[in-house]
Amino acid sequence: MKATAVTAPRDIRDLLLDAAGLSLDKLPMLHVIFDRLATHCADSLRVLAASQAYYSLSTVEIARVGDVLDSYEGNAIAGVFHSPEWDSQVIVGFDRDFVFTMVEVLFGADGSEAPVEDERSFSNIEIRIAQALFEQAAKALQACFALVSKASFKFQRQETRMDFAVIGRRSNQCVCAKFLLQAINRGGEMFVLIPQGALTPMRQQLASTAAGESSPRDPVWTKHIRGEVQRTEVRLRAVLEEREIALGDVAALKVGQVLALQATPRSKVKLGSPDQPLFWCSLGQAEGAYVLRIEDAVDLDQEFLDDILPR
Repeated sequence: MKATAVTAPRDIRDLLLDAAGLSLDKLPMLHVIFDRLATHCADSLRVLAASQAYYSLSTVEIARVGDVLDSYEGNAIAGVFHSPEWDSQVIVGFDRDFVFTMVEVLFGADGSEAPVEDERSFSNIEIRIAQALFEQAAKALQACFALVSKASFKFQRQETRMDFAVIGRRSNQCVCAKFLLQAINRGGEMFVLIPQGALTPMRQQLASTAAGESSPRDPVWTKHIRGEVQRTEVRLRAVLEEREIALGDVAALKVGQVLALQATPRSKVKLGSPDQPLFWCSLGQAEGAYVLRIEDAVDLDQEFLDDILPR
């Protein structure tokens, strides 16, 4: 008899989520990962080029693979990578301006010459430089996605015709991240396409910004900060009564004039800093001095309403 493996049925909730697709609003870690990818790419280029180059995340969106590739047709080089851990392929692409800018940066140009604007095919040197940049992008992707998943990206091939850059059906949904390059007063665009199916198993990790973002607190430093804060001097003010009078009445006040208060020794005293009331207190005397006994905390919401509502 031939034994067959029986796989456990998938949870119906997982099937529904797969069918509905991903929502970027519910995957905040994706933006964190792509922001780090921009930083990694800039850092890796710093050791190769004399001029400073800046990467910045432009957009992250859900789109169809074919629609994104068609928008770059004849104007980009695409590198196709395979991730064994994801059992999926990923595309990293550079548009024409990106490639031409990178060539000038890596060969020491200062931007004084006019940029290349012709629609010629990419030269062998430009294609080889693009391949070297693809390898760096793969390492950066691996380092950034390590926040949520262990994954490696093996370079398979590069294409200058986008209809050959196939990673499944062109109608499949993917996450498309676009990055802007700025160097020697020029720029370009890099894009990353990740099939939705590759990210769906990681949606729980991608939905939480806690992964890899929080660092353990240093107890010694925490204790030091708490001690310094607690030693900070704060000036307190006790207010027995407040009233509003006209400016003319204030101008008419004279030295020696007596102002009658409605407060009594049993009235509550408001204790706090000059800008923040804190507690209600009762007034008393002890050893020839006035003293306050804290009775209750001030309701800040009620204080705010009392200030803005007419009495």
